Amino acid sequence: MAAPSTFPAWVFDTSPIPDPLGHGERAVQFLRALRHIKSDQPGRAFTLYPWQERIVRAIYGPRDADGDRIVTRVFFFIPRGNRKTSLAAALSLLHLIGPEKVPGGELVFAACDKRQAGIAFKEATNVVKLDPRLGRVCKITDQRNAAKEIESQIKGFESKLEVVSSDGSRQNGTTPTFVLCDEIHAWKEGAGAEMWEVLESGVSKSRNGLIITATTAGRGAEGFAADQYAYARDVALGKVHDPSVLPILFEMQEGDDWTDEAVWHRCNPGLQDGFQDLKDLRNKAQRAQHMPSAAYGFQQYHLNKWHGNSRDPLFDMPTYDRRRLDDDEADLEQLPAYIGVDMSQSGDLTAVAIAFRHGDGQVTLRNTCFVPSADLEAKGHRDRAPYPQWADLNLIQLCPGGVIDQKQVEDHIRELCASYDVQEIAVDPALARVLTQNLTDDGLPVFTHPQSALIMSEATGNLIRTVNGDLIRHNGDPVLRQHFDNVAVSTNPQSGLVRMHKQRSNGKIDAAIASAMAVSRAVTAHNTRSRYSDPSVLGLTIL
Repeated sequence: MAAPSTFPAWVFDTSPIPDPLGHGERAVQFLRALRHIKSDQPGRAFTLYPWQERIVRAIYGPRDADGDRIVTRVFFFIPRGNRKTSLAAALSLLHLIGPEKVPGGELVFAACDKRQAGIAFKEATNVVKLDPRLGRVCKITDQRNAAKEIESQIKGFESKLEVVSSDGSRQNGTTPTFVLCDEIHAWKEGAGAEMWEVLESGVSKSRNGLIITATTAGRGAEGFAADQYAYARDVALGKVHDPSVLPILFEMQEGDDWTDEAVWHRCNPGLQDGFQDLKDLRNKAQRAQHMPSAAYGFQQYHLNKWHGNSRDPLFDMPTYDRRRLDDDEADLEQLPAYIGVDMSQSGDLTAVAIAFRHGDGQVTLRNTCFVPSADLEAKGHRDRAPYPQWADLNLIQLCPGGVIDQKQVEDHIRELCASYDVQEIAVDPALARVLTQNLTDDGLPVFTHPQSALIMSEATGNLIRTVNGDLIRHNGDPVLRQHFDNVAVSTNPQSGLVRMHKQRSNGKIDAAIASAMAVSRAVTAHNTRSRYSDPSVLGLTIL
């Protein structure tokens, strides 16, 4: 059975779109009578492509028994470069001076800032300026640091279109008849959410009020923009019945190969009309195949994939997933092993990772996390991690009480040293002085590994290269995978240092940090071992 799809097939088929009162037809005719600076038609006539026409008819055609428009909310979700802003700006004129105009209409272009909102405003003013007929009935105010407005001076239908940014409180008391919400993924969570609520409640007071949300994909699973996207998806999938919402979602579907050009065309309806440079997309995709952050960016901006992660990932998780391999325990016992320890200071998690280096450069990675047992279910809810289930499956070790038992962690490390050929135990002494001293006193190979920006940048880079180079081996441990998936990376533009962050405040990344330490030592210690300790060297040559 095929996976459910959000693809708006109705945009391209010949299925009938209800238009009992002819409002869809008159909207189409009005748009065709406009002019646009990017048009290559005679007289610069506004080009309404067939797929765009179907969208316009779906918004304005269907009516209820009272003659009111059924659609009051449009979620127009489409990648960059498909001229969504041009279409939305033209629809604003449909409401300002066209057949959808009403006396005293209030129209709003809303965006994260005035610069962004000004893009749609400029599209609308260019249309007005190109047509003397519109210029005679419209007054444009376009001040650099003040108001940006278009006023309709049609007698009896005086209306105003204005630009607003994310100061929601300034919109209190308004009753807009038309709102364009542009790129909501970029709106600031606090002020943006407030502005959305104010504008939506205002439109609800207007008969036949309409909100068009025109946006590309964002990142993150939380916030009002993610909520709006999730609701539109539920409507598109039939999970929610809401005829007032028209979801138009051009996005990657589950199982799509982002390098497949057929997927590109399906996600970008304007590609066939020359809106974008196909050769440029090919070049970007080629580069992105070797850069995880670029791959995420390509999928987000060109294929409209809304990533649950809010920032750039540590590496491409599908690349990591396909390296799930079964390693024989007896084989691992013969390999040089390197341990990385990420100690916690209080009731947080502690992680111990061990990396085994194979002769061909591959690295097998294992991990153990230690979790305080007190309030385990509450802790799991907070961290979004099924700790009770993981404990039942022996995927984590529980420490009695509400803090990490360092003796329990130390005993585990000693067990690893007894079972495997451990070459180094990488520990940050600042967080584990007692542990470090105890292990050192017993002659175990402790390696001082401060978690400073410089040293962890090298360790993170080594881990990324190992995974991206298909050299990692793992057993599918869900705890380790979640910690990797919780990581976001950033690169300092001045120093070039790479740093691991949490994607969200309650996401744990301890196992990722310990793994970076272990894998990095497995990769670098093999190549930096002193020639004095190399048994293959029989003597020294003195020059």
